[in-house]
Amino acid sequence: MVSAAEGVGNNNDTGVKSTTDRSTSDLVEGFNNLNLVRQIGLMVALAASVAIGFAAVLWTQEEDYRPLYSSLNRLDSSEVIDILEQHSIKFKVDTKTGALLVAVKDVHNARLKLAEVGLPNTGSVGFELLDKEQSLGTSQFMEMTRYRRGLEGELARTITSMNAVRASRVHLAIPKRSVFVRDAREPRASVFLELYPGRGINAKQVRAISNLVASSIPELLLKNVTVVDQKGNLLSVGEEDPNLLKAAKELEYTREVEKKIIDRIQVLLTPIIGSSRFRAEVAADVDFNQVEQAEEMFNPDLAAVRSEQSIGGGPNGIPGALANQPPGGGQAPEQAAPGNDKAVPPQPSNSRSQSTRNFELDRAMSYTRHQIGKVRRLSVAVVVDDKLVTNPETGEAKYETWPDAELERLAILVRDAVGYSPTRGDSVNIVNTPFLDDVTLEADIVDPPFWEQTWFVALIKPIIGLLVILVMVIGLLRPILKTLARTGSESRDEEEAQQLAALEAAGLGSFDELSDEAVTLTGGAALALPGPEESYEQMLNTVKGLVAEDPGRVSQVIKRWINDV
Repeated sequence: MVSAAEGVGNNNDTGVKSTTDRSTSDLVEGFNNLNLVRQIGLMVALAASVAIGFAAVLWTQEEDYRPLYSSLNRLDSSEVIDILEQHSIKFKVDTKTGALLVAVKDVHNARLKLAEVGLPNTGSVGFELLDKEQSLGTSQFMEMTRYRRGLEGELARTITSMNAVRASRVHLAIPKRSVFVRDAREPRASVFLELYPGRGINAKQVRAISNLVASSIPELLLKNVTVVDQKGNLLSVGEEDPNLLKAAKELEYTREVEKKIIDRIQVLLTPIIGSSRFRAEVAADVDFNQVEQAEEMFNPDLAAVRSEQSIGGGPNGIPGALANQPPGGGQAPEQAAPGNDKAVPPQPSNSRSQSTRNFELDRAMSYTRHQIGKVRRLSVAVVVDDKLVTNPETGEAKYETWPDAELERLAILVRDAVGYSPTRGDSVNIVNTPFLDDVTLEADIVDPPFWEQTWFVALIKPIIGLLVILVMVIGLLRPILKTLARTGSESRDEEEAQQLAALEAAGLGSFDELSDEAVTLTGGAALALPGPEESYEQMLNTVKGLVAEDPGRVSQVIKRWINDV
């Protein structure tokens, strides 16, 4: 055994204990002074604090998860999970919404792997239903039902392949054919569309779906196709007004004409000014009126005889027997004497002549059908940025306004390119004005606040984890440790006060006054301890007696031993 004198000598050599050692001993002393229940509660609280801090650290380092699919209702959950596990893709299922969550970096990879095996499928059955074996007693009704079901599934698959359509269902009402004409009924179709959230479908797409279904079913008219979305909105309007369709086509044709004219201007001015240094717009007034004109013209100067009729003179009077009788009172000789002809006086007679002549005038006939979509008027507006001029001496570049002569030259080129016609009332205007450069545009853009920026969003989780750890350390651990240290220090001070009181009772002022011979277990006059030849029971009884006689001295010796260790 080591005597107390050796302990005192070693303590004088090493000096006073450091503050850290004293604080640690105060914590141990304060913890030892607690009862068993409080010690257990303190240990549980410390373990919980460590667990919370560790969980906060793991949470800050945890990967972000995004929904792979919003719901698993239409998917075979076991099949999807097996595929994800085969490719070592981390996933989890949200218990509240039922969404399948996958790590952000693995979302696209997971979708590709599922698409390789045909997932997610819409659940619709197509014409492969007809490939299944049928029983011998299958009726014609069942065969037609199976065929109609396969046709509905094929149409639903085709419609679902559109970008905005998430899922679709098609219902066909095809009546059975009858030999009676009066019993003839038209087939009808209903299409249900489930659109993706935040996406819409325009009227042109609805019309395309209606035409697709109507063209797939014999004798199905476009007006008999009904399209409804998941919100119950009726999207189809049947057959549209022909006038509206005609107006839409005319507007599209006008936009095409304007675009072609703008392309001509860009091709012409790009090598001269630059593609980003000008803007051109064209407004075309197109005439879609259908005009058919028939015209007939006559030239009186060019006349030609077409027909002529002449009537000569002859006997007058009314034709008949009375006109051929001789005049009254005259006697005709029975025998005419020869040579008496000259003696007969001439009879009076009337004559008439008539002529009819028809002329043909020069005539020209024409039939004209005017072109549909003829440009009636053009309005061209071109705005040109300032001209970039470089100083040959200093090499400095700056923008200057275009001279009027240069703008007039550009205007002449644009007029020739667009087919300018003053008789139509066309107008071409070129204006020079400075453009806003990229620097100005960037200056006008206001940066979003820092809490909406990406770097701040990425730091939210680490900051929250750090705050949790600081709250646990400062708000829980620090007060507990300070309380234990204060309790241990008070206990130590009380014990030292008791020891000093014992020293004062023995006539000593402090522990420094004790010599090596004085600080022993049994006093200076007696032996320190029984020798090694004594039995363990005898040595133990001796120590017990010393402790009972002077506990302060025994505690001081033990402390000296601990310091030496």
